[in-house]
Amino acid sequence: MNLQKSLRIKRNYPLKDITTIKIGGVAQFFSTPRNLIQLRAILSWADKKSISVFVIGAGSNLLVSDKGIKGIVLKLSSTGFKNIAFKGNSIKAGSGVTLASLVKFALSKSLSGIEFLCGIPGTLGGALIMNAGCWGKSIGDMVNKVEAMDLKGNIIKLSREDAKFGYRKSGLKNYILLSAGIRLKKGNREIIRRNIKDYLLKRRKSQDFTFYNAGCIFKNPKVMPAGKLIELCGLKGRAKGGAFISNKHANFILNKGKAKACDVLSLMKLMKMKVKRKFGVVLEPEIRVWR
Repeated sequence: MNLQKSLRIKRNYPLKDITTIKIGGVAQFFSTPRNLIQLRAILSWADKKSISVFVIGAGSNLLVSDKGIKGIVLKLSSTGFKNIAFKGNSIKAGSGVTLASLVKFALSKSLSGIEFLCGIPGTLGGALIMNAGCWGKSIGDMVNKVEAMDLKGNIIKLSREDAKFGYRKSGLKNYILLSAGIRLKKGNREIIRRNIKDYLLKRRKSQDFTFYNAGCIFKNPKVMPAGKLIELCGLKGRAKGGAFISNKHANFILNKGKAKACDVLSLMKLMKMKVKRKFGVVLEPEIRVWR
C-alpha cells in the first residue's frame, strides 16, 4: 500500500471527469507519474501484478465503457512530461504538452506549419497516436522523430518511418510516448497569427461545441465526409438516452450531461448501419473505445 501511495496510484478513479465527452466508469487504478523514474516504477509494479496499462491524454477522441476499465490508466500531465524547446526550425516537446500550448509556442518562435492543430482539445501524445489533423493536413507529416517507452520501461527512439503514420492512425499505440521532434519552417509571426485565427473560426463554424463531445466519431471515407453521409441518411438530431447526433455536424455525438457510453455506442451502430445500407460504405471509428 505504501508503494502505491509513493507512486501516486489511486483506486477507482472516475474517468468521466477527464474525458471531453464526460462519459465513462472508473479506472481500477489511476496515476499521474512525476517523471520517467516514477513511470518506470509504475510499469514494473503493473507488470508484476499482470495489470493492463492504458494512457490518456486530454481525454478527447475517447469513449470509456460505463463499466470502467480494469487496469491502470496513466495520465502524463506532470511538468516532467511537458518540456518544450526549439532549435533552428524544429521543436522538441513532451507528450503531455497540449496542442494549444504547442501552437502558441511555435507562434512565439515564428515557426509555421502546425496552425491547423489549433482548437483541437488534445495533447501531443494523443495527437501522434491517432495522427491528428484536419483539412488535408496531419501532424505526422511534420514529425522527424519520436521518443517512447515500452511496457518494460525501455526507451526507444523512432523515426517518422518507424512511426508508420497513416490516415488517423499510426504504429505507436503499443508504446507510451514521451516526446517528439517536429520539423517546421520559419514564417512571419503576423501571418501565422492570422492563420490560427482563420482555422479557429473555420472550426467554430463547422463543428459543434454546444455540449460535451469526443470530436469526430468516424473517419472520413474517400467517397465523401462521414458527416455528410450520416446527414444524407436523415440522422441529424437522432437521440438515444442522454446522447444525440448533432444538428450542426452529423459526425458529432453530443452528451447533454447524463449520457452513457451505451447510448453513444447505440447511435454509432445506427449510423454505421444506415450509411452502409444507403451508400454501401462501412464507416470506421475515429474515436477509441475503452471497454
